[in-house]
This record gives sequence, structure tokens and C-alpha cells, in this order.
Amino acid sequence: MALTGGADRIGVGLVGARGYTGAELVRLLEAHPRFHLAFASSRQGKGKPLSSLCEGAETALLVEELGPADVAARGSAGVAAVILAMPNGQAAAYVEAIEGAGAEAIVVDLSADHRFDARWAYGLPELGRAKLGAARRIANPGCYATGAQLGIAPARGLLSGPPHVFGVSGYSGAGTTPSDKNDPEKLRDNLMPYALTGHIHEREIAHGLGIEVFFTPHVAPFFRGITLTISMPLAAPVSVEALRALYLEAYAAEPLVQVQDEIPLVRDAAGRHGVTIGGITVDAAGRRAVVVVTLDNLLKGAATQALQNLNLACSLPELLGVPS
Repeated sequence: MALTGGADRIGVGLVGARGYTGAELVRLLEAHPRFHLAFASSRQGKGKPLSSLCEGAETALLVEELGPADVAARGSAGVAAVILAMPNGQAAAYVEAIEGAGAEAIVVDLSADHRFDARWAYGLPELGRAKLGAARRIANPGCYATGAQLGIAPARGLLSGPPHVFGVSGYSGAGTTPSDKNDPEKLRDNLMPYALTGHIHEREIAHGLGIEVFFTPHVAPFFRGITLTISMPLAAPVSVEALRALYLEAYAAEPLVQVQDEIPLVRDAAGRHGVTIGGITVDAAGRRAVVVVTLDNLLKGAATQALQNLNLACSLPELLGVPS
């Protein structure tokens, strides 16, 4: 593995440093004991020090505007991994350039572009860690899809039909490009449903779990965090105690998944690196279960998970550099 920034430092490049997730990655990589941020690319931030773009960052590394060929060249010259933190539809050109140049760099793609590609490892460690240890191409899951899959997985074998997932995200999930979904004035005193059918995360959840799922996303006036209320039809009556035991057993060894009795609140998810599952309930007939899941869409829903995946791909402890 190529090393830069010192004999024990692993060089990592970041494409998309200007976005909300990019800023979280900068802070995580800057504090990581083994990774070294070798370059950061952003069209909007070109020529500026990262410290001026990412609050809390201290690095004086200047942001560059690097196209696919430029990134591929860096991947052939000492950068061990490249993180693509760009909108959907923009990753392919970078991946093609890296592979065309014969670069050995690990690629972690935070967009949806490779989540359905069998040649890429799907990076949800809690549900598929074994595939990530030697992975060179990792598709980072979506934020909603992360919470929904973790919320449904323990009960998957009990279901009689598709779970229904009601999701609400803070407006940072809509990115930095201006739209109705990230306009604080249009969101004021409001809850905005969108993509009422066919959302990419609906397909992703179903693909990851191997079952049909119905998902309806909404955006709210708060900046960060996701809450998911998941309603699941049960094939046979189940007690709430038995259902809670399933969740506790499934995640007993997972430091970033907390199972609790109380309904988790989205405001408590902001700034936290894990997922909280709670409010586990079964109706009076024992035939419908409901769970609530919260997480920070920019952290476990994106940047923290990318760091888990990169650690595993580099044969490092999975939670190295993840603040406790």
C-alpha cells in the first residue's frame, strides 16, 4: 500500500471537499492517527486553504480543482485511497480514469452510482463487514438507507410483507445546491414530502435487505439528523419482549448501534457517530411492529461510515479515528 506524509501515514485524496459531507471528512481525516489528507479537490473552493472552508479544520492544505485525469495521476503517485464525495452521476469519470491509469488506489464512492454494482463492496459494516477487509472499490450507503436497513434487519425473518418507512431528514441532506428542499424560508414551520415513489434509497434498502420496502422521504427545517419510523407487518404474533431481544442480540457487539427502550429523538442524533434504535413496539395483536431509528445524516449516514470502510480496507481497526 502506498504511503505518504511519513513512514506510517496513508495518503488519502478527497474529491468534493466543499460540501457538507466533505467538510466532515476533512475533520475526521485531519484527526486520524494513520491517514494523511494528501489532496482536496473542489471547484468552488479552488485556491483556498481547507481551514477557511471547513469549520474546525486546521490544515493549511490548499484546495485544488482536479479533474478525473488529475486524480488518477495522484492515485498512481503515492495516494493510497480516494474518497469521492460528489453528487450522484459524477463518480464514473473519476473511477474510469483511475482504473485506466492502472492506479492501485482504493476508491470509496459516497454517491449512489455504484451501490447496485456487484463489483463494488457495499459499505454497511454492521451488515456486511466480511466483504470490506480486502475491498478496493467501496460504495458507501445512503443516509436513509443506512438507518432503514439497520432498523429492519433484525426483524427481517419475521415479516409477512413490505415494511413501510417514514423518513424525515434535516435539510443538509439536500446538499449545498440551492433548492426548495434546503431553503430555510420555504421549510419554516413546514414538513416537505418529496420523491413520493421510486426514491433511490427505497431501491437501495430493498436491494440491501432482499425484500420489498416502501419508503417516503420528507425534509424538515432542522439542519442535520434523520428520524425513521418503520412499521413492519409480522407473519405470526410476536411479543415486544421477544422483538427487543432480537435487536439487542443483533447489535450487542456493534459500538455504533445503540438499542434503547425509549423513542430516540432526532435532535439527540446531531453530532453523534452512531445509530440509535428505540421505541420498539408491537401492536395489541402482536402482528405489527414499529421501531424508530435516528442518526446524523452527515456522520454515520456518510462521513463516519466512509471512515469505517476505509479503515477496514486498509486493514486498520474499524473505529480508528472515530470519536467516541
